[in-house]
Amino acid sequence: MFKKVKEDIEVVFEQDPAARTYLEVILTYSGLHAIWSHRVAHSLYKRKFYFLARVISQASRFFTGIEIHPGAKIGRRFFIDHGMGVVIGETCEIGDNVTVFQGVTLGGTGKEKGKRHPTIKDNALIATGAKVLGSITIEENSKIGAGSVVLKDVPPNSTVVGVPGKVVIRDGVKIKKDLNHCDLPDPIADRFKELETELLQLKQELSQLKDERSQINGHSAV
Repeated sequence: MFKKVKEDIEVVFEQDPAARTYLEVILTYSGLHAIWSHRVAHSLYKRKFYFLARVISQASRFFTGIEIHPGAKIGRRFFIDHGMGVVIGETCEIGDNVTVFQGVTLGGTGKEKGKRHPTIKDNALIATGAKVLGSITIEENSKIGAGSVVLKDVPPNSTVVGVPGKVVIRDGVKIKKDLNHCDLPDPIADRFKELETELLQLKQELSQLKDERSQINGHSAV
């Protein structure tokens, strides 16, 4: 238990440049408090103390703004940055070294039974406000861009952006863990650029046709 607590604190220093001292991290980081509360709630949940587990999870939600269902399975070195508005569903499974930012939802898509929440594999990163919904899998080393809505499986070493989320595979090369929220591929903007280029070409062709028609009319008049 103490080894896991130490790992949780160390990952804060690795991921958050604002972290200064151990005391500050232990007393003021709501993401850390939510993870520790979840460990207690999840232990009770596995022993079928469902009501008590839910009470602890809801108390944690009240104090931290982070809602983690006690049934969710979370691996080592899980880091929630800021955390306000994060929601993690009951059948969600999260691997090791996963980072989640504020406003993220790992939720379901309806009232289906069984596995209905996402599986997040090792070293994944889910950016601010992203929604990952349904029984899908985000594979290792993948990133979900800020504000994306992901409804389909994401292959390893990939970046997803947009609504609905679209995968941009970077040649199978492992993507670095540090995510620059302002430097992500934008397939919608790329498509607009393509349309703009096509429109310019059509204008040029139309202008050429008008010139040719004017020339033909001029010869006819002569």
